[in-house]
Amino acid sequence: MGRDKEDAAEREIDSVVPWMRAPIDVSNVETCALESLPCLNPRLKKALEEMGISSLFPVQVSVWHETIGPGGFERDICVNSPTGSGKTLSYALPIVQILASRPVRCLRALVVLPTRDLALQVKDVFDAIAPAVGLSVGSAVGQSSIAGEISQLIKTPELDAGICYDPDDLSQNLESAVDILVATPGRLMDHINNTKGFTLEHLRYLVVDETDRLLREAYQSWLPTVLQLTQSSDDGIFPTAFIPSAFGALRTVRRQSVERGFKGKPYPRLVKMVLSATLTQDPSKLIQLDLHHPLFMTTGGSRYRLPEKLECLRLICEAGMKPVYLVALLKSWEGEKCIIFTSSVETTRRLCKLLNFFGDAKIKAKEYSGGLNQSVRSKELKAFRKGDIQVLVASDALTRGMDVKGVTNVINYDMPPFAKTFIHRAGRTARAGQAGRCFTLLSNHEVRRFSKLLKKVGSDSCPIYPIPPTSLGSIRATYTPALEKLKELVESEAPKKGRQAFRHNSRTGNSQTKVNKTTTET
Repeated sequence: MGRDKEDAAEREIDSVVPWMRAPIDVSNVETCALESLPCLNPRLKKALEEMGISSLFPVQVSVWHETIGPGGFERDICVNSPTGSGKTLSYALPIVQILASRPVRCLRALVVLPTRDLALQVKDVFDAIAPAVGLSVGSAVGQSSIAGEISQLIKTPELDAGICYDPDDLSQNLESAVDILVATPGRLMDHINNTKGFTLEHLRYLVVDETDRLLREAYQSWLPTVLQLTQSSDDGIFPTAFIPSAFGALRTVRRQSVERGFKGKPYPRLVKMVLSATLTQDPSKLIQLDLHHPLFMTTGGSRYRLPEKLECLRLICEAGMKPVYLVALLKSWEGEKCIIFTSSVETTRRLCKLLNFFGDAKIKAKEYSGGLNQSVRSKELKAFRKGDIQVLVASDALTRGMDVKGVTNVINYDMPPFAKTFIHRAGRTARAGQAGRCFTLLSNHEVRRFSKLLKKVGSDSCPIYPIPPTSLGSIRATYTPALEKLKELVESEAPKKGRQAFRHNSRTGNSQTKVNKTTTET
């Protein structure tokens, strides 16, 4: 048996790309006060202090030392670090510092994220520090019309009244109005394909945040398109990247380098930073990034790592009674922020309705899922952040990267199907060095599978959380009428065929199971 384990470990090592086999462990790095951070621009230091930041976390310090100063950014950076460890600022700060040293207004840094809400959150971080050094930040996420985005991203030349201009001449003089762009893949491709004056010609930094998800889903082939548009473009004679404006519009010339280690690659090269809490180790996916001598940073020796101050707990629920256990938990945390994760959009919607039908429990729950339009999602998330809502019932649309301060508890109402899912769900709490708890509600038949999942995420302890029987007894009485209201709602909303199927399940004694499987759980 021991030999089999050794063979399996050797096969796993062999399947990992060479540069991932000896990572830099950032957990050995100490936090660093801003006063002690070398080369930090004083204006950026002031901006960070205004954000309430007095020191940097280990991953932020590690990336800073590898990117700032002589020889900075000689290698592409890959970061695999737990949720809430400060990955966003780890790339935002050095990029802003470096771009500020050369005041040329053109698009030089692109940050790509898989969802609109996450992109807007990252833009907020850039907005807090970039203006302090004269840099402009834009977004391309589809929050507004594409025409509205174009007006923010592209600067049109000033025209003299009474003079006729050739439209073709005007399009050649369009300039970028931003230095840094935070984008989702779909809207990025819209601008690449359709927006006049939008160019990646000057791009120097590409950040791929939540890399594993962006590589798993094609998103209109955005990555090969971006890489193609930043390949060598000329054999130019100028020694620097930027050709002076005296020669016309600003241009960046990328030439094929002949230096050792760079031969056959465009120079100045496109620097890449890839980050995730669950960075893929699949060579066939990583090769898509075309990384240059990548430097791999991770936290600890295991592939997956939970936040240091996260406490994992589990509840074993009676069949068909999971909503009762859930309400008992929520009632005991009156006033505390909590996120409840479910397995689907439909389950999210119905569980949220069911919780609000528990009138005596005084639970004010709102839904956050891909089934809602963007404006509604943003409204609910804003209210949750402000504290107007204590309970958010969410699908996995909220698992990745979203940072909501003050979330002390996360509940897996439906057991996560994969280790990655557990990592990202649990990571909505215990962020930035704060304490938090992650509860998982289980049926008896799920206990064994959940134990295997815990081993994958490196959790040594997940004790059973006891709920007093007296607490459950009072809630059971209100559960039946709440469930009846949910059934009525489902029937009223369902099409005729759906109602017939629902009634059939009721006649065969499966009504509660039907509702539970699609909305609450058996």
